[in-house]
Amino acid sequence: MGGVAIVVTYVTASVFFWRNPHLLHRKKWQSFKAMNISHRGGSAEGYENTLKNFKKAMANGTHMLELDVRLTRDGQVVVYHDPDLKRLTGSTSLISELNYAQLPLLNQVIPIDTIPGQTYSDQEWIVEDRKIPLLKQVFEEFPTVPINIDLKDFDTKLITEVSKLIKLHNRANITVWGSFNQQTTTACYNSNPDVGLFFSAKKTLLLCFLTVTGLLPFVPIKETHYEVFLPSSIKKRILLHKGSLTVSEKFLYWVCNNLLVSKRLIRHLQARGIQVYLWVCNSTEEYRECVELGANGIMTDYPSKLRDFLNHETSNLQDD
Repeated sequence: MGGVAIVVTYVTASVFFWRNPHLLHRKKWQSFKAMNISHRGGSAEGYENTLKNFKKAMANGTHMLELDVRLTRDGQVVVYHDPDLKRLTGSTSLISELNYAQLPLLNQVIPIDTIPGQTYSDQEWIVEDRKIPLLKQVFEEFPTVPINIDLKDFDTKLITEVSKLIKLHNRANITVWGSFNQQTTTACYNSNPDVGLFFSAKKTLLLCFLTVTGLLPFVPIKETHYEVFLPSSIKKRILLHKGSLTVSEKFLYWVCNNLLVSKRLIRHLQARGIQVYLWVCNSTEEYRECVELGANGIMTDYPSKLRDFLNHETSNLQDD
């Protein structure tokens, strides 16, 4: 009977604090809201991670710019996703092997990383528009715009330089940073705990474990943003690529759909002041799923399409 009483007490406490996490944890304060998040500036509507595309995304109604950073050989923080220059410039060099002045321009036609088989090209963009920008240029151009920074390498110098730039431009409260890599995310937090932090892949898996066991309400969380892929978006990409899912892929999809983006988890995190962003969503169906799940933000390659969808949804709500 003693064991049963303990289990019942634990389950009851878990359910209670799951619904009332503010009794155990101070709710995190967020200084901004960002429903429309342009992935790499909206890589289907302009050359990814470029200044001109960031400007275009702002004109197209985005609320936050999402970008990636790496370090050049001469210690410059550049806005660039891949470790090498092959996909976007044709060069076989790594970003880390070249000084900033040596970096080539983006090709006229580039593949869109998150939309297999699709490319972006614009004959009207001048050569200068296809230049790889520095992070400091982005900060200078958009001083009040929330920016989501994905650090692509575990490099203490990169983390230090990005942290310096955030402090220099006084934008800790409108910046979110982190990495899939746990070491990088931990180093980011230690470097500047005032900057918004998203979950690493390892911490996301831990979050799922804590959810299943009911322990999550009792565990403190330092992260401020939960940024995960929308399972149905990944499923669609796999189906486009090979036509069907294997049994193991179907099981993995079921797990991700029922754990990573469960409404129960999303609501609990939001009750603790943690914003939930889902990526990379590019269709009306995916946008609608994100809204139905209660996401705070949607990362998209089409910020203008997402703007139109959100405007339409808002109009429908007002009509109702």
